[in-house]
Parts: sequence; structure tokens; C-alpha cells
Amino acid sequence: MNPYDVPEIDVQELAQKMQTGEEFFIVDVREAWETELSSLQDERVVLTPMSRLSDEGENAFPEALRDPQAEVVVMCHHGVRSAQVAAWMKQKGWQNVASLRGGIAEYAEAIDPSVGVY
Repeated sequence: MNPYDVPEIDVQELAQKMQTGEEFFIVDVREAWETELSSLQDERVVLTPMSRLSDEGENAFPEALRDPQAEVVVMCHHGVRSAQVAAWMKQKGWQNVASLRGGIAEYAEAIDPSVGVY
């Protein structure tokens, strides 16, 4: 667990979910400059920078992601911001949300170096 007491999944679990074709969202809360350096190429990724969430709240999400039943994995660089956002989402009523432990940095190291590191 993390200091925000939200569920986490590890990078192997995320890779497996992506391979099976499950329907879920990957909310990338990093800033645009970060995603230019390192990103997952997957249609389930929704780029919603944490700064935008601070300004717009859940209105920053596309309509489909506003469903409190939507399955969501929140991702950032190392897993701190994603845990914060996952905790916020749970407080707002999302029921199926988890943070990616280790973030995209660990995903690049353990699963796919082609996503890039920074």
C-alpha cells in the first residue's frame, strides 16, 4: 500500500490487463512535457495532467471516464501523483480505481523499454 491507502497494481498486472484486451482506462496524470519523453502507446490511455485536474476537477475527464463504475488505473512517473489522484477519485465516488505502483518508470524498466525513460 501507499501513504494514501489506495489499491495499487504492479506493472506486470497492467501489462497483462493490456494484453487481454480488457476494457479499462489508464489515466496518465503526468504533464504534457513528460509524456513527450515517455508514454504508453495504447488507446486506453487518457492524458489528464494533475494540474488540469486541480483546475477542472472531474470535468477534466472525458464523459466515459466520469462513470463511477469505470475501471481505472492511474499512472504517473513513479507512483506518487497517481496514488494522490486515485485517492481523490475514490473520495469522489469512483469504485474501481487503482494506482500503478512504480509508475511508467518501472513499466519501462520491467516491461517495455521502448516507452522511454526520463
